[in-house]
Order: sequence, then C-alpha cells, then structure tokens
Amino acid sequence: MEAMRAFFRCALPAFLLALGAAALTGCGPAADTSAAAMGPAQELKWEELVPKNWDPTKRYRNLSLEALRDNDPRAIQMLDEMRAVWDNAPINVALDGTAARLSGFVVPLDNTQGGIREFLLVPYFGACIHTPPPPANQIVHVIAADTVKGLHAMDTVRVSGLLKAARYSSVDMGVSGYEIKSASVEPFVAAR
Repeated sequence: MEAMRAFFRCALPAFLLALGAAALTGCGPAADTSAAAMGPAQELKWEELVPKNWDPTKRYRNLSLEALRDNDPRAIQMLDEMRAVWDNAPINVALDGTAARLSGFVVPLDNTQGGIREFLLVPYFGACIHTPPPPANQIVHVIAADTVKGLHAMDTVRVSGLLKAARYSSVDMGVSGYEIKSASVEPFVAAR
C-alpha cells in the first residue's frame, strides 16, 4: 500500500533521525518576562521533548507492508491508528513551565505582508509540509512577541520563551503538544 510505504519511507525515518541526530542548538536571550524571571533559558534538544519510555514504533515493527494494498481496509485503519498515536503523543511533563530555547524549522500559520507571528516549530525540514506531520511531542506552537519580518516556510530559527504543555490542532499542519507564547524569535546560525 503506497500511502503506508510513503509514511514509513518519509515521516518515520525523519522523526527517528530527528531524535537520534544532534539537535540544532545555540545561544540567545529569552524575551518572555515570565521565562526570564525563572532564570536563563535551558537549551533543549528535540529528543528531550519526548518522554524516555514512549516508543510509537513498537507496534509496527513486524509489519509486512507488501501484503497490503492502498484500498485495503486494514491498511486504512492502520494509517488512521498511527496518525492518532502521533497526534496524541505524550509530552515530557518535566519541561512544562520551563524557560527554554529551541531551534528548528518554521511552518507558518499566518503570513501577512508585515511578516509571520504564529507558526509551528518542527525538528526537520519538510515536516508538516512535504511529509506527514511529526508526533505532537515534536511540534511546538509558537506565537512571537512581535511579527517577524522576512520569515518564510522552512527557515531555521531559534525560539526562546516559556515552554508550556498545550495541544493545538492546525487544520492541515498537525497537532502540537507544546507552545511558547510571547516568544523571542531569531535566525538560527550554526556554530562553526
């Protein structure tokens, strides 16, 4: 079944790569006054957002996808189940309410002539746009303190602010498990 194969070929490897790879990290001030009051922002890696005991792949490890066709009701049911598992992915409750800094890619939720203020932050290029969305614990809903000019889809940024556990479901782009409101947003520059 082509949809199932595409999911395992594109979204799942990208998610696993994001968990295993070194995360985009850097330095920058936290703009959120409540986050600043809690102390300096903690630099987070994407894998830290996932609870250590959560393994969304274990139930699918022994699948024989070759036996399924696109229109097979079992395949359709399996895709629906996988999407539900990812949309309801648990968050790392220890991070709720921490001053945090996280780098990733922009998936715009608003886009005006003045710039972007609301977006999803995702761990890998193409997430939510060219591939199925990652699990909710790998998506952060960001509302910037001010509109960010010159920001485009899939730009890399560093976001600082108070990380909160909060579900947000965008129409087409996926479900987030975290949010940062009044966020400071700056371009990501890799350390050399």
